[in-house]
Amino acid sequence: MTTFTRRTVLKQMAALPVAGMVLGAPHLALAATPEFSLKYANNLPLSHPLNIRAAEAAQRVAKESNGRVEIAIFPNNQLGGDTDMLGQVRSGGVDMFTPGTMVIATIAPISAITAVGFAFSDYSQIWGAVDGKLGDHIRDAFTKIGLHTFSKMWDNGFRQITTSSKPITNATDLSGLTIRVPVSAMGVSLFKSLGASPTSLQFSEVYSALQTRIVEAQENPLAIMQTAKLYEVQKYCSKTNHSWDGYHFTFNGDTWSSLPDDLQTIIERAFNEAGIQQRADLEKINKGIEGDLSAKGVVFNAPSADSFQEKLQKAKFYDEWKGKFGDEAWALLEASVGKKL
Repeated sequence: MTTFTRRTVLKQMAALPVAGMVLGAPHLALAATPEFSLKYANNLPLSHPLNIRAAEAAQRVAKESNGRVEIAIFPNNQLGGDTDMLGQVRSGGVDMFTPGTMVIATIAPISAITAVGFAFSDYSQIWGAVDGKLGDHIRDAFTKIGLHTFSKMWDNGFRQITTSSKPITNATDLSGLTIRVPVSAMGVSLFKSLGASPTSLQFSEVYSALQTRIVEAQENPLAIMQTAKLYEVQKYCSKTNHSWDGYHFTFNGDTWSSLPDDLQTIIERAFNEAGIQQRADLEKINKGIEGDLSAKGVVFNAPSADSFQEKLQKAKFYDEWKGKFGDEAWALLEASVGKKL
């Protein structure tokens, strides 16, 4: 199989139309007309590892299917905000979408269990959970709402708090802070329990909301802060690691069922293996992001988790969400992270 470097893929993507990049394998004798033309939408810039590796996967699918499958990628909210794209993948308006854990939790609440505040301490716990029984439990719930989900999640990263006015050194600093969170019950509950004033906004609205001071703060992984240029409107970054976020690679269930078995195998294998590569990409990138953002003027600090966890315990945050997720799901989470919540 041809190996595509990230630099090569970015050059290829830059040369394609902005609205819907159709990616096929060049210099191959492919079918003149694809049997299946699929649309994949996401909310991330072209420079994010997710889009780089998704482009490679699309190239691979075109090659291995001998041109029977063509995948058009619509990045960077071209087809609307997260809620819009989630509706489209359910209705069949788009075939593939990568919602974050808290985004898809609006229709499959169990998804948010991997975003529980301060649940995971490292990636070994995360991948053990989402590649294992907890992940299977979540994917079963997606099937019930008409979505096929690939078995490997893609990484977004541990979420950090950024602000325009002050660093966050402990839970008390969050009191009354206006902070953007995803359109999700978990994000709102977490920051309300910590004493902040959360506002749910689509990701496409984040930059302008920070720029116009509708909100003072936001929380996202560092790679998002870098690729979406949030450092232009945020001064401080507090490395709280307060929750982990990943992307579920979802497929419209009816469209998936319409694909022949051999094409299902080609597509799922390509995107699962690309997802594993994307995880490694993000790990490498994160090691250099802090230095890059510091050079752009962002001031970092790393507060202890103790005061935040203590406040969540007092607010009955963990009790509330254990009740919502149920004993079975909570036991699967604790099997990966221990009984610390």
